Amino acid sequence: MATASNPLSELLAEKGVLLADGATGTNLFAQGLEAGEAPELWNEAEPHKIVKLHQDFVDAGADIILTNSFGGTRHRLKLHNAQDRVFDLNKKAAEIARSVADKAPRKVIVAGSVGPTGELLIPLGAMSYEDAVAAFVEQMEGLKAGGVDVAWIETMSSPDEIRAAAEAAVKVGLPYTFTGSFDTAGKTMMGLDPKNIHGVAPDIGSGPLAVGANCGVGASDILASLLDMTEADPAATVIVKGNCGIPEFRGSEIFYSGTPPLMADYARLARDAGAKIIGGCCGTSCGHLAAMRAALDDYTPGPRPTIETIVDRIGPLRNKTASESSAQDSGRRSRRRG
Repeated sequence: MATASNPLSELLAEKGVLLADGATGTNLFAQGLEAGEAPELWNEAEPHKIVKLHQDFVDAGADIILTNSFGGTRHRLKLHNAQDRVFDLNKKAAEIARSVADKAPRKVIVAGSVGPTGELLIPLGAMSYEDAVAAFVEQMEGLKAGGVDVAWIETMSSPDEIRAAAEAAVKVGLPYTFTGSFDTAGKTMMGLDPKNIHGVAPDIGSGPLAVGANCGVGASDILASLLDMTEADPAATVIVKGNCGIPEFRGSEIFYSGTPPLMADYARLARDAGAKIIGGCCGTSCGHLAAMRAALDDYTPGPRPTIETIVDRIGPLRNKTASESSAQDSGRRSRRRG
């Protein structure tokens, strides 16, 4: 893990545990973004709505806000004929978040959100490693020009793509973090196991400031991944940014089952399990985040939770390995007895 001085590490050293923000996409849908629209285009078309999103998260207590740039590589923007606007859209995303953070009454970190390209690397697909690095460099140059504190590489499946993004961050002179999405039987779609995330890019630059998990299939599952990550390296700075409960389709709409009290309990369990940066992903509103802030403030961590504890308090696992399945069953039995 990197130890060089940077705003994220300094705030972590000061506060011990940081609260990251909630969802970007689902909250922008609530503001009128249409399915299939690129959120990044709103940095220029509807900047006041992006300002409002960041401001609402800061008001709810976020220590870290993520720029509206998740799909900001040329590969994603090409789907919207905006591949020639990579630098400008990412710079604008960073400037908007920076303007909100700089007005905050406390220190707020601006993290440059960098999602996957959507392309598969050779040999599974056509994109070379060098092309991936170049695409991420292009995006991160815009984010850096707009004033981000850190490159926040997220929702990744491929260790090679994580490495390409990490290499890009080093090339443009940004510290970086990365998180995987462990949404396929407890691993990423490309087979990365949570306990192995620490070994993905320790040799790139000074190494990541933090690693972890985001998105996935539900709050219980991401806490199970968190246990694996903190057990594998108890000294690591680990991020957990889970979805708001479990996504459920109702007709064509997606709803998330997590209530503010449930997400508050998720935040407490994440703290107990050793996470140092705790936030929400899809479905997490400012109301959920405010409940998480209140839950973490003045919280005295309890014992490290078991899978049974997580299932009992947050709900069943959706993506389970064999060992977790038996733990879940025993959790159900203990609930029935109670």
